[in-house]
Amino acid sequence: MIVVATTWIQAFTGTNFDFSSYSSDLKSVLGISQVQLNYLSVASDMGKAFGWCSGVSLMYFPLWAVMFMAAFLGLFGYGLQWLVIQRVISLPYFLVFFLCLLAGVSICWFNTVCYVLCIRNFTVNRALALSLTISFNGVSAALYTLIANAINPSDTSFYLFLNALVPLFTSGVALIPILRQPPDLQQLPADSTRRDPLIFFCLYILAIMTGLYLLLLNSLSSDASTARLLFAGATALLALPLCLPGIVYAREWACRTIYASFRFDSSSFNLIDPDVMELRKELIGNDQLISNGVNTTSYSVIDKEGCFGKVMEKDRLTVLGEEHPVRLLVRRWDFWLYFFAYFCGGTIGLVYSNNLGQIAQSLGYSSMTSSLVTLYSSCSFFGRLLSAAPDFLRDKVYFARTGWLAVALVPTPIAFFLLVASGSEAVLRASTGLIGMSSGFVFSAAVSVTSELFGPNSAGLNHNILITNIPIGSLLYGLLAALVYDANAGSSVQSSLLGEATVCMGRKCYLQTFIWWACISLLGLVSSFLLFLRTRQAYSHFERNRNRTYCF
Repeated sequence: MIVVATTWIQAFTGTNFDFSSYSSDLKSVLGISQVQLNYLSVASDMGKAFGWCSGVSLMYFPLWAVMFMAAFLGLFGYGLQWLVIQRVISLPYFLVFFLCLLAGVSICWFNTVCYVLCIRNFTVNRALALSLTISFNGVSAALYTLIANAINPSDTSFYLFLNALVPLFTSGVALIPILRQPPDLQQLPADSTRRDPLIFFCLYILAIMTGLYLLLLNSLSSDASTARLLFAGATALLALPLCLPGIVYAREWACRTIYASFRFDSSSFNLIDPDVMELRKELIGNDQLISNGVNTTSYSVIDKEGCFGKVMEKDRLTVLGEEHPVRLLVRRWDFWLYFFAYFCGGTIGLVYSNNLGQIAQSLGYSSMTSSLVTLYSSCSFFGRLLSAAPDFLRDKVYFARTGWLAVALVPTPIAFFLLVASGSEAVLRASTGLIGMSSGFVFSAAVSVTSELFGPNSAGLNHNILITNIPIGSLLYGLLAALVYDANAGSSVQSSLLGEATVCMGRKCYLQTFIWWACISLLGLVSSFLLFLRTRQAYSHFERNRNRTYCF
């Protein structure tokens, strides 16, 4: 029930993904420039910098109370923006900026609630629970598009109305399973933990079906009656996991009575088993003593001769799961490589999605904005699902999670270079899908990578430090795009006026931006590859000791 509740929360609270659907209307009503519009998207992303507030609130309030605080922050932030765009009220720019900030805070608080629910309820299969529930945040835009088309397909500002009310309704639905959490999770029977992997496997199959359903059929939702039918089908798919416990119990009964030899081993799905971690630390204890508490132990795989070898050996991680307080974290080269890989990879994909409305408009595809947002959202969802591949394939193809991260960043520069080469509809769709899948993988895998590299107990604080790169990147990358856009809008004969706002038309509106973003994303790919080289020995060492543990 907890997995289903967190899935619902994530699926209907990713309200930042539909910003592109109404950004052009917001720009027109406020009569602002592209730079000022960029600051509004930055304000929404700045909400992630206040993630620590939700953690502090959980120290004094129950989880359900923090969830409803997030819902009412979103109701206030998005609701007043909807009144502004409907011209019911008029607010100065700085107050609209503050409303966008509140809306961003609400999203971050919802995410914290989901993380805490997964961490508290799944001590063994935590990585699977996190990657599954975080994945559904990627389908929010597709679901909101269906709802908007089912009710009022002609009004793009209706997305703001939905952003205000749907998360509050979802919180009410999720309240019952949250209140019915087991009081003492340590006392759960062993059978419950043993059944988890099979349930997760079924949930992932359902998730793939849901993603394909939304991706392939969303283009048919322009008609209101068709959109209602499609949304009913999507709701049924989201509710279907409620039947899984009964199916699992029935399967176990069949296995006991008919096929007693069937067995589903849960050990292969663990992120970092606490018992294995303790044994591994004992096995490498001598190495730790030699280095006097500083992780400078070197491995012979990398040649220490030359500048590159010395850089690769300097202060490298040798232990997975070692707790890193903030002072130690910021002195780690591995952390900064990780930070820049995220900053130049996942974050730049998020900024691309924020600008998708203006990109489509400048290329003459304004009518495709909703379908492009849905495409990005759906591909982000599949990218997040793929972040669970290291756990499912662990016993067959073991590869360091930082290596998977590097592979996931490859599509981003390819997509931007494609956009530089052509402005066709096919290239725009293909590039949007590649960027969505790449950034989705990074967003989902980052929680597990942070836990593995810098300690599970410090993961909450350390991950909040990591994602400070999102508002920074949103500001810098978005400002770059906005300055290029406004410069071309002012000099282009193809520019036009929409209300009081100038609109740039033509490929050159974003051409220089795509070139810069492609080069920056290449830097992110290089950073992730260096991180993989520096950490692969720690992952290999951990895996060898894990296998030795299971042989005992």
